[in-house]
Amino acid sequence: MGQTKLRPFRPEREATTPSFRRLPDWGAPIRTPAGDAYLVGLNDLRGLDAWPRIWAGSRHDSRFYEILDGSIPPFEYHYLVLEDRSGRVRAIQPVFIHHQDILEGVPERWRRVVHLATAMSPSLSRFRILWVGPSVGEAALGAEARDLAWCAWALQLVLPLAARRLRARMIVLKDFPAELRPFLKSFVDRGYTRIPSMPGVSLDLNFRDFEEHVKTLSSKTRFDLRRKRRDAERYPPLSLEVRNDISDRLPELYPLYLQTHQRSGMKFETLTPEYFRRVGREMPDRARFFIWSQEGRPVAFDACFVNDGVIEAAAIGLDYEVAFDIHLYFTVKRDVIDWACRNGIRRYVSGPLNYDPKLRLGFSLQPLDLYLWHRSRVVNGILKRAAPWLTPARHEPLLQRFPNAHEL
Repeated sequence: MGQTKLRPFRPEREATTPSFRRLPDWGAPIRTPAGDAYLVGLNDLRGLDAWPRIWAGSRHDSRFYEILDGSIPPFEYHYLVLEDRSGRVRAIQPVFIHHQDILEGVPERWRRVVHLATAMSPSLSRFRILWVGPSVGEAALGAEARDLAWCAWALQLVLPLAARRLRARMIVLKDFPAELRPFLKSFVDRGYTRIPSMPGVSLDLNFRDFEEHVKTLSSKTRFDLRRKRRDAERYPPLSLEVRNDISDRLPELYPLYLQTHQRSGMKFETLTPEYFRRVGREMPDRARFFIWSQEGRPVAFDACFVNDGVIEAAAIGLDYEVAFDIHLYFTVKRDVIDWACRNGIRRYVSGPLNYDPKLRLGFSLQPLDLYLWHRSRVVNGILKRAAPWLTPARHEPLLQRFPNAHEL
């Protein structure tokens, strides 16, 4: 009499997530030892309570990712829904597909030589990449605090399979903050290369106002700030307005953003009028737009997010017909810091680039990391050796002058 073959016990999905079968058809799962994963679009997340819950309390919550999906081209957006082995959704990680030339971080004096070497075969440096994180701003793991370690483990198992399904040759974890390094160490252990991205900066607002902060800066900086103020006083004064929504002002404000964006030496994404419109309308509790006008004409605006005692400067626009004469960048930083101090904000965060004034104003670096992996073992081996030389952070001398540069 033959023995009965016992099947391994698998929990019934219907018993743990009774609403699962009422969700849209997500297609074939990606199976890993951590559980099942699904590559879905934004519409497939509608009605899934884990989507807003996972991001609740974050500076960039689920509304922010929905805005990016609908307003920032030309990226191809997807979402990895990660279930554990019991069928419970424990993480939802935004990802996107975009072609990128990995040599763009090389200094100009080297770039021409390198591009000549790859001119016959551009595919040597330009890849279809699966990017993990948002297309705009700092990344985060898409899980609640108690599930961050599980999310990182599940992601490093599923990402190579997801990349194959999406026909991406390379995976990049984009702009993850340094405090997540303990969770993401498993990626390095599995062959990913961690390199510094261009860091953001931050300033603890442990002072009453900007003038009190100035007293802590170097004598050279104090003299320079007094000079800038005297220069600005020779021109018509500026007025400041703070709003949650700039939809009705976009025709006059958006060109200021484009002026500033086009002057940047490094560009990954371009914010659109629809992005600014939706941020104001869909995130009025977080959005703060500062508008400076001179004789009734707007000459600067700063788009910020406020949450949990932190203000983040996300985008800036300046009128360069007057920006240098009246030192608009200094005015923007001064007035936003003053407003933040008056409104109980404890920390000011700003994005990469323009490091010289931020260094002189006493900011510290906020390190961000890139994790790179190529599906080809040969290419991945080359990448591991070359990537540290490709990162723009390596070629920005000002970064080494910050007091916490070693954290990069």
